[in-house]
Amino acid sequence: MKKTTLRASAAVLAGALVAFSALFPAAVFAGAKRDEGATAQSTQNQTAKQAKYVFLFIGDGMAMPQISATEVFATARNSKDITAKKLGFSQFPVAGLTTTYDAKTFITDSASAGTAIASGNKNESGVINMDLTKTVKFKTIAEYAHESGRKVGVITSVSLDHATPACFYAKEPSRGNYYNIAVQLAQSKFEFFGGGGFLQPTGKNKDQKDVVEIAKENGFTYVNSKADFPALKPGAGKVLAVNSVLQDSSALPYEIDRAKDDLALADYTRKAIELLSDDPEGFFIMVEGGKVDWACHANDAAASIMDTLAFDNAVSEAIAFAEKHPEDTLIVVTGDHETGGMTLGFAGTKYSTAFDKIAAQKMSYVAFGDKVLTPYKKSVDKSKAKLDDLLPAIEDAFGLKYDSLTALQKDELAVAFQRSIGNEVVRPVQEDQYLLYGGYEPLTVKITQIVNQNAGLGWTSYSHTGVPVATFARGAGQELFAGYYDNTDIFRKLASVLGVSVNTTVASSK
Repeated sequence: MKKTTLRASAAVLAGALVAFSALFPAAVFAGAKRDEGATAQSTQNQTAKQAKYVFLFIGDGMAMPQISATEVFATARNSKDITAKKLGFSQFPVAGLTTTYDAKTFITDSASAGTAIASGNKNESGVINMDLTKTVKFKTIAEYAHESGRKVGVITSVSLDHATPACFYAKEPSRGNYYNIAVQLAQSKFEFFGGGGFLQPTGKNKDQKDVVEIAKENGFTYVNSKADFPALKPGAGKVLAVNSVLQDSSALPYEIDRAKDDLALADYTRKAIELLSDDPEGFFIMVEGGKVDWACHANDAAASIMDTLAFDNAVSEAIAFAEKHPEDTLIVVTGDHETGGMTLGFAGTKYSTAFDKIAAQKMSYVAFGDKVLTPYKKSVDKSKAKLDDLLPAIEDAFGLKYDSLTALQKDELAVAFQRSIGNEVVRPVQEDQYLLYGGYEPLTVKITQIVNQNAGLGWTSYSHTGVPVATFARGAGQELFAGYYDNTDIFRKLASVLGVSVNTTVASSK
C-alpha cells in the first residue's frame, strides 16, 4: 500500500483497521513485553471528570463487522436506502479503537480479554484474573467500585459463571472451573447478578452443594420466575435473578428465539438500575451481550444481528437513565474481541448486498437443531432419511427456497445433510469437517452460510480473530475513550472516572 493511500484511509475507521493490520505484530510484541503478567502500569496518568454512575457494556465477539452488519440489516429490512441506520451506542459522541491481544497470542479468548478490561492486566487465554504463573490474583474494577461505596451489578445473556461476567468477580486458573467460579459469585458482596444460570450448579460430578443454596446462605434473594422478577424493589438486598427460560448452556434464548413475553437483556439492565440507583454513592454495572459471540462462532448472522439489537436495547436503558443524570453518568460500550471473521461482502455477490434476505430467518441454528433436525434424526432411520423431507422446514425457518439455489449450493446442502444424518460420504474427505462446519451440525451451518452468502455476507473462521474492536463512550469522562489504545487501558480510564486509586500489580485480598 502506498503511503499516500494509507494516510488518506487512516482518516476513517476502515482505514484505521487496515493500517493496524500492517503494524499489529510490532504493537503486540512491544505490548506483551511491557504488560506481561502483572506488570501493567501501576498508577493513573489520566484524569477526567468523575461519574457517580458507570455502565460498562461488553458485546462479546462484537467488533465493527458485527456492528455494521446490524446497522445495514436494520436499514435493509425496512427500506432500500443504503444509508445505514445507526445503533444507539454507535451514535455516542466519543469513539475509539481498542487492541485485544493477550500476553501470549494475537487472538485472545474471552477470559484473557475480560481480565484485561476488568483488571488492567495481560494474561493468557483461559485464565480468569490471574497472572502467567497462576499464583497472583488481580483486583477488578468492579471490586474497586464496590470499595468506593458504589453498588455493583453484573448482567449477562449467557451463564453467569461464563468467562466475561466471571472476570468481574472471580479469580480462577481455568475458565472451565465453573463450579469454583459460581461459588465465588455466591460468596460475593456485589448487590445484583442477573441473566443466565449456572453450567455446573452442583459441580462437575454433581456432588457439590448447590451454588444457589450457597448464595441464599450469603444473603442473596434468588428469583427465577417472570412473576417474581417485577416484584423486586429497591431495598430487596442482594439479588440473584436467573431467567426462567434457558436455552443452550444455561443461557438466555437467542433474541431471534425469545418469546415476546419473556425477559430480555434490557429487562435485566432496567431492573439493576432500579435496584441499585437508590444508593447515594452510585453504582457500577457491567452488562454482557454474550450470545453475539456464540452466534458468530456458528456463522449464524441472523442470530448475531438480533442479539446485537437486543444488546443495543439494553444500552438504551442506560441512556434513559443518563438523560436523568447527565452530569453524573458514564456509559462505555466495547467488545472483547471479534468472532467469526465476519465480512460485509462475499465473492459470490461481488459488490452487491441483500441483507433483507437475512430477515426471512425465524430461528437460530440452536432452535432449528432442537425443534427440527434432532427430532427428525431420532424419528427416521438414517438409511431412509432424505433431504427432501426437511426442505419445507428449511424454507419456513430460514426463508431458503431450494429451487432458487445454485447447483453448487444444492450439492453442498446434500453433502451437509448426509454428514448430519451420519451416512457415509465420499466427498469431501473427513479431514475437511472442521473447515466446512466448525464442529457444528453440518446441515444447519451450511444453511446459515448459504443464507448469509446470498445476502452478501461472509465468514473466515469459527473462532475469534485479532482485529481491534470499537469502543464508544457518552457522559462524564467520555473524552478519555477517544483514540487508539489497548483493552487494558479501559480499566485505567474507568478507574479515573470512578475516582479510585488503583495498582494493577497488587493482588486481590480474595
